[in-house]
Amino acid sequence: MILGIGTDLANIDRIAATLERFGDRFRHRVFTETEQRKAERRADTPGTYAKRWAAKEACSKALGTGLRMGIAWKDMAVDNLPTGQPVMQVTGWAARRLAEITPPGYEAIIHVTLTDDHPWAQAFVVIEGRPVADPLRS
Repeated sequence: MILGIGTDLANIDRIAATLERFGDRFRHRVFTETEQRKAERRADTPGTYAKRWAAKEACSKALGTGLRMGIAWKDMAVDNLPTGQPVMQVTGWAARRLAEITPPGYEAIIHVTLTDDHPWAQAFVVIEGRPVADPLRS
């Protein structure tokens, strides 16, 4: 079952200007160390940050809150599997909110997809509730 859906569109040039203006203050407030390392290794650093910004916005929408109610930017983090597929990890308030919207007997799985076409970066997040396998029924 679908527990939440969120999307966001971010302007890469706006993120680049914010990085230029606020630098580390912006990076440290919004992005985890892992996200920063990944972005700084990429040729399109602002585009990488913009996609992750959009993913955090989309995730907060899928959680049903937007960026309010105590959710922090770093409570949502984008990482990548070895295949390159992006994955969303939640901690803190975002993890508590995810547990709150997940019905008993279900596990929550967060699906995320990212794309960009300068000057736009876009993210979609779908939170799936999947029934937990009952080992006694196997």
